[in-house]
Order: sequence, then C-alpha cells, then structure tokens
Amino acid sequence: MGAFSGGLAALLGRAPREGERFGVAVSGGPDSLALLDLAGTVLPGQVEAATVDHGLRVEGTAEAAMVAEWCATLAIPHRTLRPAEPIGGSVQAQARAARYALLDGWMADRSLDWLLTAHHADDQLETMLMRLNRASGVSGLAGVRARRGRVLRPLLGVRKAVLEAHVRVRAIPHVTDPSNADDRFDRARLRGILAGVDWLDPVAASRSAQALADAEAAIEWSVEQLYLRHVAARGDTLVLTDTAMPHEYRRRILRRMVATLAPDAPEPRGEQIERAILQLSHGSKLSIGACVATGGSVWTIRRAPPRRSG
Repeated sequence: MGAFSGGLAALLGRAPREGERFGVAVSGGPDSLALLDLAGTVLPGQVEAATVDHGLRVEGTAEAAMVAEWCATLAIPHRTLRPAEPIGGSVQAQARAARYALLDGWMADRSLDWLLTAHHADDQLETMLMRLNRASGVSGLAGVRARRGRVLRPLLGVRKAVLEAHVRVRAIPHVTDPSNADDRFDRARLRGILAGVDWLDPVAASRSAQALADAEAAIEWSVEQLYLRHVAARGDTLVLTDTAMPHEYRRRILRRMVATLAPDAPEPRGEQIERAILQLSHGSKLSIGACVATGGSVWTIRRAPPRRSG
C-alpha cells in the first residue's frame, strides 16, 4: 500500500486532494484488481472502475461481470465499455487504441480527473527489451511512461509477483488472460523466456526507464528552444538556418519540420530520416514524406506540390 501511495504522490507531485476523482482501468487480471483494491483503500469515495470488453474472447463478458460484482461489494462504481466496431487489423494495436478511446470517453462522461493503469516493473522490462530489439532510441527505450497526460501508472516500481500475492492474501477474484501466454504475440514469447531468467532485475530496469524518460524530456526541451531559435517560416517554406548541431537535434528538428508542413501525411520512418540527413548534409535536394527539401549550410523544406492526374 505504501508503494502505491508513494508512487501516486510522486506522479502528482503532491498528495491526492480531497474530491479529486480517479478512474481505474480494470481488466479482471490480478494486476489491475490489485491496483483497484489499493486505490479504493487509499482513496475511499474517490475511485471508479471501468472494464473494456473488446469482444475478442467469449470469456470477456463473464470477466467484466465478475469485476462489476466485486466492485459492487466495495461500493465502487463500475462500467463495462465495448467498442462500437469489431477489432480488426493488428489486433493488439487496434485493441489498445480502442481501449484508450473508450476510457477517454468514460472519463469525460464521469468527470474523472485521472486514469490509473496497472503497468508494473515486469511490464516495463518487457517493453524495454522489445524496443531494444527494434533499434529504438532514447524515447523508445524510456519504455512505458509513468505519467502521460492524465494517465498515471503508480505501480511501475512494483513487481508483478507482489501484486499477485496481494490478490491472493485479499482473496480477490481474478482471471488470467490466455493471450498472455500465447506464443503468437511477441510479448508473450518474451515473457516466457524471462520467466527462466533470474539475474535481470525489473525494478532496476524500471528505474533506468525513468532515467531515460527524464533524458528524453530534457532533449525535447532543448529541441523546442533550438526550433524557436533556428527554424524560420518563409511563406510556405520552413528554413533551418543553423545545422551545426548534434545529430540527434537535427533528426528531431527535421522530423518536426516535416510534420508541421504535412500534418495529414504519414510520418517518415526512421531510416528515411537518417538518409535525408546524410543527403542534406551534402547539399542534395530530395523528397521526404510529403515534402521536398534542399540541403547545404541551411536546410529548406516545403510541402511537395500535388501530383497532376492523368
């Protein structure tokens, strides 16, 4: 309970205020039910819960009903949320997008100030390793953010085993999602491998992720200052007037310039950005995303004209 209270206060930068309202995303698994139990105990009368039933498993309806029943015994308001359209495409990515969209709507409807999710230290380690394997930079290796907007994750420094022990001791009903052990998913395969590794410390990894998140925030602050100082708008063109800066700054500023000029177009991939920086450094003219750019001592970028049909 102390870990939850301390983690929440650290994310808020203060103790929770009287009357402040917290939503808890509860899946029916031990992690989120432990979070709800802790939040309900520490913040009596200030907590509501929601369960998202994606419609992907026949058991989902019964699991949501189980959570609702348990919430009723604690006098915690609960709502089951379901997407209007079936989940398709990349199942996990689409489910995640639908989940947060539904939770955002629920928060607005219930006038909730914050959303708590049960991501823990083991989740953080898995995320960092998966992103390391995908050649992520500082931003990706920072893993799951402890705070993003109104979403707070106060358990990132807590092991999954501790949360599982909590629900056992408290005799809280819970279920295990079979997809967590489904080898078709990258995270499930990695989780199975990590189960046999005892020398990796998820809590230490979580602290490293927080350090990287702090470094990411510092870099973004610096980029903002550099962008304001060295990027000029000239009609429909953006000009980077000083390119004598570290590579990481040039990469982020170039990405931001392209996004500013073509906010409706797909964002260039990492390798496209890297090739563009190399070519621009040699004074070349090139296409990047929906823009055209010219390099040299200054870089000029503008939206590419629409292609003529026929």
